[in-house]
Amino acid sequence: MSTSSPTAPETASIHLDNVSKRYPGAAQPAVADLTLDIPEGEVLVLVGPSGCGKSTTLRLINRMIEPTGGRIFFEGEDVTDVNPDELRRRIGYVIQQIGLFPHRTIAENVGTVPKLLGWSKADTAARVEELLDMVGLDPGEFAGRYPKELSGGQAQRVGVARALGADPDVLLMDEPFGAIDPITRDRLQNEFLRLQEELRKTIVFVTHDIDEAIKMGDRIAILGEQSRIAQLDTPDRILALPANEFVSDFIGSGSTLKGLHFERVRNVELAPWPVVSINTPRTEALAALASSDEKWLLVLDEQRRPVRWVQEAHLERTDRPLVGLGAPVVAKVEPQATLHDALEEMLSSNAGCTVVVDGHGAYHGVVAAETLVEAVKAMRAEAKRHYDGLAAEEAALAANASGFQA
Repeated sequence: MSTSSPTAPETASIHLDNVSKRYPGAAQPAVADLTLDIPEGEVLVLVGPSGCGKSTTLRLINRMIEPTGGRIFFEGEDVTDVNPDELRRRIGYVIQQIGLFPHRTIAENVGTVPKLLGWSKADTAARVEELLDMVGLDPGEFAGRYPKELSGGQAQRVGVARALGADPDVLLMDEPFGAIDPITRDRLQNEFLRLQEELRKTIVFVTHDIDEAIKMGDRIAILGEQSRIAQLDTPDRILALPANEFVSDFIGSGSTLKGLHFERVRNVELAPWPVVSINTPRTEALAALASSDEKWLLVLDEQRRPVRWVQEAHLERTDRPLVGLGAPVVAKVEPQATLHDALEEMLSSNAGCTVVVDGHGAYHGVVAAETLVEAVKAMRAEAKRHYDGLAAEEAALAANASGFQA
């Protein structure tokens, strides 16, 4: 074990300083000289192939596994050698298998850590009720049940509630939603993100699923063998500009499309489009379409809500009102939707674009395919500027260090 006593960065809630773990008889360490900062209030996702050491890293943080070398800091305090039981009571821990005590009620499970910390029965009961309500379980219905009486999704919610029992500043989550069906998993992910908006915990989240990492993480650390960091950055930057072939292969195909999850419709310039009212005369509608490069005309009702797509052939074929021509508008999103949402809607659109409407359904504009292409180009350019800036800073620091040594 290192005898040096470095100090943790003031902005880091968790700081790992050259932490390593080598098991007896192993040719290589499971974790090799890992240095990592997790700022307060951040969700950092550790993701990588099986056996890369991500779960081992998580367990090193709360010392369920003791490090072979390096130092661990928690909120500025070196906790490498403190009582591990006391440390764990300050850190919430959620695992895939949930680990509820089968012979204890849900209330007793959730109140485990407060009881260990010596809370009064009244305070513990109040906290249990608060937490069950927070994770969407009615205390009156669930507090007295036993784990065997819960569905998988309900049990996982109880696991999260138990981890939050003593209101820890830090949560460690080891594939917490991995053993649940896809629909329940998506709901729990969304519920947890909603809770995080309110609680702002510091969270280290382990998964093998890059899509889950993209959805859940403020930053992602993509790990190679021995928990060596291949790339550490925000999900959008990693998707826009993978650092190397390993990262690119791990992300897989479709990384560009995944990147559309990070841009909102409200943040892009909407495409101009020819629009008319349902009361517009047919000749004026034809003129509006002729003056545009588009093949489809968008028809709005009296409240400016999109109702129909019409083409030149529809207008020339009959004298019927516009409201009865063409095809209905089905592909619509609101400004807070992501560009990925807009793309999914676009695939069902007759006109090959998505209409943007406000909360009352009134027309705002159109997201065209060109809008998505430009957004992807902008994300890649931003990521390149970011990494170029980091490289310039590193070069300047190296030059200063060289000059100082000289």
